[in-house]
Order: sequence, then structure tokens, then C-alpha cells
Amino acid sequence: MESLTSKIIAGLILVFIILQFFGPDTSSPAADPSKDFILNTQPPEQVTSILKSACYDCHSYQTNYPWYSNIEPVSWWLQDHIEHGRDEFNMSLWSDYSSNRADHKLEEAIELVEEEEMPLPSYTWVHGDARLTPEQRDLLTEWFSSLRTKISDNSEEN
Repeated sequence: MESLTSKIIAGLILVFIILQFFGPDTSSPAADPSKDFILNTQPPEQVTSILKSACYDCHSYQTNYPWYSNIEPVSWWLQDHIEHGRDEFNMSLWSDYSSNRADHKLEEAIELVEEEEMPLPSYTWVHGDARLTPEQRDLLTEWFSSLRTKISDNSEEN
């Protein structure tokens, strides 16, 4: 029995070692900086700080990969979250969004921040600076709301 357990453990270690050679592609596409959310919307400094610490890693091409992103299979799970985040709302492509789509993305962002679904709890476990206080959540959602009003006013003018 002990021999079988040793073989199973050795096999699992071997699989783990082999997995280290097969990580996901973590390169970011080349992005035009002129399309960036912060550049185009000019948020107040405090909102900019919140966006960079709590949103940009998963919702832009400006991802800062932590050390553990080099460990398989964690990197696959992490990359899946990042790709899903970029698909849902990519702040690096903000100016490509139509007024209606931008408004919808902001509406969703408000809802997810208010309901404490964003940033993801699994992200904030290891990124303490991304944990939002109630005041930061209010600030962010109020600013998103004001941006929605601005977009609505601009689309009515056109």
C-alpha cells in the first residue's frame, strides 16, 4: 500500500513539473494608448487610483502579472479570468465603444461594484489594494453615473 501511495505522489509531482512547461500566452495585444478609458474620460485622481488598482489588471491590456502567474495550473485559471474580464469590458479599447455600448458597460459596472461582485473576491484575496471600502465603491459608482450622464448628453447633441 505504501508503495502505491509513493508511486501516486511521484506521478503527481511529475505531472506538476511537466505542466510548468505549458503555460498560457500572457502577452497583451498592442494597444493604441489614445483609446484608453482613463485618458478619454479624465477621472479625478482618486478614481484613477481605484481603477488602476482594482480594475485594470483584468479589464485592460495593462495587466501586471504577479509571481504566481508563472505556476501551472494557476496561470491557466488566472488567464481565463483576465480574458473574460477583457471580453466583458476592455478599458484599453474604450474609445472603440459606441455611446450605447459605453453606457451599457458603465451601467453594468455600477451594478457589479454596488453589489460587491467586482472586483472579484478571488482577486482581492491576493491583491489587498483592490479591496474597495464602501466610500470607494460610492465614489466609483457616482463617477460612473456622472459619466453615463455625460455620454447621454453628448449622444443627444449628435
